[in-house]
Amino acid sequence: MLKFMVISLIFKRRIFMDWGMKNRLSQLIKSDGKCLFMPIDHGYFLGPTSKLEKPGETIKPLLQYSDALFVTRGVLRACVPPDNSIPIILRVSGGTSVVGKDLANEGITTSIKEAVRLNVSAVGLSVFIGSAYEHQTLMNLSNLVNEAEEYGIPVMAVTAVGKELEKRDARYLALCCRIAAELGAKVVKTYWCENFDKVVNSCPVPVVIAGGPKTETELEVLEFVHDGMQRGAIGVNLGRNIWQNQHPVAMIKAIRAVIHENASAKEANKIYESEKKKK
Repeated sequence: MLKFMVISLIFKRRIFMDWGMKNRLSQLIKSDGKCLFMPIDHGYFLGPTSKLEKPGETIKPLLQYSDALFVTRGVLRACVPPDNSIPIILRVSGGTSVVGKDLANEGITTSIKEAVRLNVSAVGLSVFIGSAYEHQTLMNLSNLVNEAEEYGIPVMAVTAVGKELEKRDARYLALCCRIAAELGAKVVKTYWCENFDKVVNSCPVPVVIAGGPKTETELEVLEFVHDGMQRGAIGVNLGRNIWQNQHPVAMIKAIRAVIHENASAKEANKIYESEKKKK
């Protein structure tokens, strides 16, 4: 009898958690199946990045156009209003800096209990495949998924390359994304590259496009976002190419048009040019 009660309790718990997982994912990925995530977690390894010295002021005009915010617990508590209704993806890995020996030597910095306490919609961490810390960061992902599944919290894996930007080709990124998905990530964030469809088509979970360092022109950003969306990405995770822009609201509106309104890069660029003239 006791055994039956225990099995019944576990079964009911799994049903509940499955609903929670689906509910959180629906907060992140909108009804059209697309998303615009805005990361402001850069300070965890870069320190006070340009235009992000005061995160609260930077994000204030942008939150209403974002589908989710990717942030550390420190900045979340200090800079994001508690009445904010934008879903939160909590950065839970770190422990290295841009002046340190190796950016790949990350550990888990924030517990799942803390994520629950902060009422987040997902957690995110970086994996460094091909680095000296490949095993460590992949085990970070595996262990995080094990814990997060207990609470119905989705995990977003970030296929990081550290300072080795030349690694961003389809063969390498497809490998990274597939491994992250195999280990249980519900969403994978990766860089855009030529032949991006090869990356997306070999990954069984949704892929969002990372931005990387700020580009020289707005059109360049809009073109790789549009190409990535056409090749199967469900959205973007763009930070510096939005809030380091001279007209961040105009830029996020233009990117949003590509994602949620199927605008072409040129159409979105016209939106940017029009919006930046507004006060």
